[in-house]
Amino acid sequence: MPITAHMLGQAGEDAALEFLLAQGYALVHRNYRYCRAEVDLIVRLGQELLVFAEVKTRTTVRYGYPEEFVTPRKQELFRRAAEQVQEHLAWTGDIRFDILAITPSSSGLQVAHFEDAFY
Repeated sequence: MPITAHMLGQAGEDAALEFLLAQGYALVHRNYRYCRAEVDLIVRLGQELLVFAEVKTRTTVRYGYPEEFVTPRKQELFRRAAEQVQEHLAWTGDIRFDILAITPSSSGLQVAHFEDAFY
């Protein structure tokens, strides 16, 4: 059975979450939706930092690196969703917007983590 775009995206999100958990982050929410925004992963690092992570998975970098596909529109939707989450959680700590770029490698999926990628 061929791998669909949805299956690839799900595998990328799984790899990104596994990567972040191994780095000491704790999962707050996965696939958070607010209006037209979807945040793939919301994680916390300690008690002071909430991270909104966009996961981009590509089968090849032939047409560009995954991180290059986070558009200004997506960034704006992320910001709106972050405001909603902060209000809902009464979050007073810092926030950050990260991108996790996933590409295939000989050993599985390779994760590149771009901290503070926008805003």
